Amino acid sequence: MGFLRSVVQKLSLLVLLICVPQCQGGCAEVDSMTEAVAGESFLMGCISCKTREEVRARATVDWYFKSAGEEEFTHIFNYDHPVPDILHEDFDERLEWQGTLGEDVQIGAILIHNVTFNDTGTYLCSFKRTLFLPFEEFYMVEKEVELTVVAVATRELTAVVSEIAMYVLIVVLQLWMIVVVIYCYKKISAEHEAREARKALRLNRLLEAKDNCERVHLE
Repeated sequence: MGFLRSVVQKLSLLVLLICVPQCQGGCAEVDSMTEAVAGESFLMGCISCKTREEVRARATVDWYFKSAGEEEFTHIFNYDHPVPDILHEDFDERLEWQGTLGEDVQIGAILIHNVTFNDTGTYLCSFKRTLFLPFEEFYMVEKEVELTVVAVATRELTAVVSEIAMYVLIVVLQLWMIVVVIYCYKKISAEHEAREARKALRLNRLLEAKDNCERVHLE
């Protein structure tokens, strides 16, 4: 089960990396997994798709943590390109940035190493994004993840296989979208070339007719 769980986490990260940086127009906000196994690593997912892809933007990401019984969140991590910063000693050397490596951040995932039972609780992911329009537009997106830490993975094999199939399907759909875009582009390009060819043919016919008229006039 540990191997399958590792495969699922790597596949989910692969989906994040494919869907957002390479084909941002098909950005998908996939929810994070919520069950971690003590002693293993856990990928905490968080995605905020930019609403206007054509606009240059900059975003920072902050993570907060609130354990069971606490009322306030504690600031534990900040990413402000290009610097990831661990802000709480309980997570020192255990958090690793797995999100977008750039200033236009859409993936805010972090990897928690050596998960402990004390990591059980609520995590808050906060995107602070600035759109560089003729004027700067600022907005914030927040998402919560309820994490449960268990001694042994409780998910059944069928559930793991189903999740793997879901992520594979997402990748296939993204690739299909790319193929459709390429097909449409080629079709539009071919129609444009055909129109230009018809225009050139009509122009040649007009020039030939003009030449014939001039020859008749001279005769």
